[in-house]
Amino acid sequence: MALILQIETATTVCSVALSYKGVVISVQELNKGYTHAEQLTILIEQVMKDTSTRYAQLDAIALSKGPGSYTGLRIGVAVAKGLCYGLNKPLIAINTLESMVYGMRHIFPDIHYYCPMLDARRMEVYTALYDWEMNKVHATQAKILDTNSFVDVLDHQKIIFFGDGAPKFKAICKHPQAVFDTTFAPSASYLSTPAFNRFKLKEFEDTAYFEPFYLKEFYNPSKKL
Repeated sequence: MALILQIETATTVCSVALSYKGVVISVQELNKGYTHAEQLTILIEQVMKDTSTRYAQLDAIALSKGPGSYTGLRIGVAVAKGLCYGLNKPLIAINTLESMVYGMRHIFPDIHYYCPMLDARRMEVYTALYDWEMNKVHATQAKILDTNSFVDVLDHQKIIFFGDGAPKFKAICKHPQAVFDTTFAPSASYLSTPAFNRFKLKEFEDTAYFEPFYLKEFYNPSKKL
């Protein structure tokens, strides 16, 4: 079996899904700002209740590991670890940007390059570039956008830019090969395929030492420099 509970808290979206062998059988999500601390466990209970699933039946817990919101990621990891310890189940961690690409490929299947973008303040985004076969063309990075960003690829192929950081680039990018979806949001349902792939390969995290993929140091505006 591969019954996997999936958690997505890297952005303002708080999302939980249950999948079986990579196919989503239930999903619950909210996008009401950073209310994850209050809502995450409630959504988990709803998914389990809706599918009449007992926690002992789960085979693994998967989560979106980042990059993304420091607070959101921290809450998701804390809940996922608690479930893994309490149920003695393995932990699977998926790069948030990677899971976003899996989701976008179903919406725009005819574009060769996919560029997820998450807002990282000012003109900076967390981003990566993948091709259709999920090969990573540009590694995950915190990138400051300008008018020449991604022109090395755009001059040859279309790229779809998506996520809550995409509007920043849309405002300055006039390249005819650039396509934008500024309404796309992460979802726990997009973790299903990569989580199932890792489950089959037994690519599990060390639960005791696992930390979110913050990519950058936590920004505290009250901290004195």
